[in-house]
Order: sequence, then C-alpha cells, then structure tokens
Amino acid sequence: MTQTILVVFGTRPEAIKMFPVVHALAADQRFRVVTCVSAQHRGMLDQVLAIAGIVPDHDLDLMKPDQTLDGLTAALLTGLGGVMDAEKPDWVVVQGDTATAMSGALAAYYRKIPVAHVEAGLRSHNIYHPWPEEVNRKIIGTIAALHFAPTETSAAALRAENVAADAIHVTGNTVIDALQWVSGRIQSEPALACGLADLEARFAGKRIIGVTSHRRENFGGGLEAIAEAIRQIAARPDVALIFPVHPNPNVRKVMEGVLGDLPNVALIEPLDYPHFARLLGLAEIMLTDSGGVQEEAPALGKPVLVMRETTERPEGVEAGTARLVGTDTARIVSEIFTLLDDKAAYSAMARAHNPFGDGHAARRIVELLGNVR
Repeated sequence: MTQTILVVFGTRPEAIKMFPVVHALAADQRFRVVTCVSAQHRGMLDQVLAIAGIVPDHDLDLMKPDQTLDGLTAALLTGLGGVMDAEKPDWVVVQGDTATAMSGALAAYYRKIPVAHVEAGLRSHNIYHPWPEEVNRKIIGTIAALHFAPTETSAAALRAENVAADAIHVTGNTVIDALQWVSGRIQSEPALACGLADLEARFAGKRIIGVTSHRRENFGGGLEAIAEAIRQIAARPDVALIFPVHPNPNVRKVMEGVLGDLPNVALIEPLDYPHFARLLGLAEIMLTDSGGVQEEAPALGKPVLVMRETTERPEGVEAGTARLVGTDTARIVSEIFTLLDDKAAYSAMARAHNPFGDGHAARRIVELLGNVR
C-alpha cells in the first residue's frame, strides 16, 4: 500500500536539507510524495528548488514585508492545515526549527497526522539563543512520532527530554547529502558555479575568508562588533573576505556602512546553493553565525569560527571542527589571526573528523519511514 508523505518546508536551509529526502522518497515506489512550500524565503528558496529540480505541489507564498512572527504563524497554520485537509497524508515530514516546520507539526497534530522530524534533537538550552528557533524545535520534539537525529548528541538530548528511545533514530545530517550532490553537479557542470570567477581573479594569491552573518540575536551591537572585526581583519594585505550579505536591512545597513569601501572585502548578493558550495571550496576559513555552515564547512575540511555565544550544534565544537568566538571584536580578530598564522592550529581544525554524517542520511530516513507499522 502506497503511503502519502507530505513534505513541508519554506526557507533556503530547509530546502537544502530536504531535497535529498524528497529525491529519495520520489525514487521509492512505496511512497507518494507531496511537497508544500510556505516560501518563508521566496527568492532564496526558489534557487534551491530550481537546482534540485523540485516543482512544489503546493506553494503558499505567505511572506509579506515586515511580517510579525505571530502573523506568519497564524497564516502558516491555516495554510498548511488546508493542504493537509486536501491531501490527507499518512505522514507529515518537517525539518529543523523554522516557523514553517513548527506550524507544520502543529497543524498535523491538530489532525492527528503523525509527524517525522528531520534534524531532530538540536538544543542550545537557551530559549532566546537562537531565537525563536530553540522553542520551535522543542515544540516539534513534543509532537513528533519519529525523530531523525543527525548525531548521537542530538539523540541523547531527546532521551533526556523523555522521548521514547524507539522513536529516535540517528541518521546523520541530510546537509552532507545535499553538499555531496551539488558538488558532484558542479564537477560535471562547472557553469553552475562560474559566477565567482571575477572575484577569484580579483583575489588571486590572497587567503580567502568566507563570511555569513544574519542571526536576529546579533542585530544591533553584535553586528556592529562583527563588522568592526571584519574591518580589522581586512587590514591584512594577504587576506580577502567574501561576504554574501543577507537581504535583511538590519544586516545590510551595518555591513555596507562599515565595510562598503574596503578593497579586499567583497559584499555580494546572497548566493544560490551551487555558488555557496563553491565559496566553501574557495575559503580557507569560514566566519559565521549560521547553523548550517557549522555542518557544511567541516565536510570540506574548512575550520569554522562561530560568532555566537551558544550553539545547538556542539558536536562540531567537541570534534574540533568549529569554535565558538562570540561577537567580541578582539576575540574574532585574534582567533582568525591564529588560524592564519599558526599552521598547527589550522591543521588541527581542518583535519578533525566531521561529526555530521556520511552523505546517506536521506536513504536512512526513507527506510525508517518505510518500515513503520
């Protein structure tokens, strides 16, 4: 008997981590896969859908300028609920920690549809860092019937919250599946990621640092401190920084104001997924406050300095692939310079074992869904 699986996502990171699952479900005759996107990130979501060859069955297109979290959540609950009423899925699959994922789980719960949670069990143990993602994760964890934990650390966090052990499965993180897939595509079709060629030529001979920064909890003073750190790092003549700047005006105003005229800092538009994978390949170090980069960069042997006070991905810190540096300007600069100037310190991070998976997480997830009785 064919099971209908409704896969719900809405942001670029969700799309990256979900497309391997959608591909694996679509290739398995036991399942009818239905995709629903909220378009919580419109343009950046569509880029991932295009490269992955996914045309959503339902597109809620819910985002509006200056939308509040409660307004978005209300629209998500009713919109996703309507899709569930129409499709009557056997399972709803959500990923991670977004408003879309949390609302998808809650709408499914209201209809007594079981929920499977991809990337389950991440915890920072601070409900305001990351905000609101930490609470979104905890809500989904309360509802889900299947918890696909990326690591044993995540599984242990769920067990500590009294989640039934037989509902928890360590699968690895699907972001590694996605990165391996897109890297293979770039190798066979270099034109997919040729848009950085001008920057590669401009910064030839320099040591490239990739930067991403957009966390809400860093808005204001945190972003200003990060910008000042980048300005000081850019004073080194041997370094160049490539920074895809998030479209949020809170981020753009600060970064363009402090960094806009520096010759070895490239403030560029957000990158599609193939070009971001190319940036990971070019960079010697990644400086980020993002969650996904903490998982992706180590897969390519790139040290990650995390500009946050806490992380829900402690495995990278424990393994030595990532280091928490916060948003203190002096600390960020010091840590970057250590990696640039101390070969042993760099090698220790670059060669550390990536704890986030082997590229077969999606296959494991689909098998687990298929074995549910």
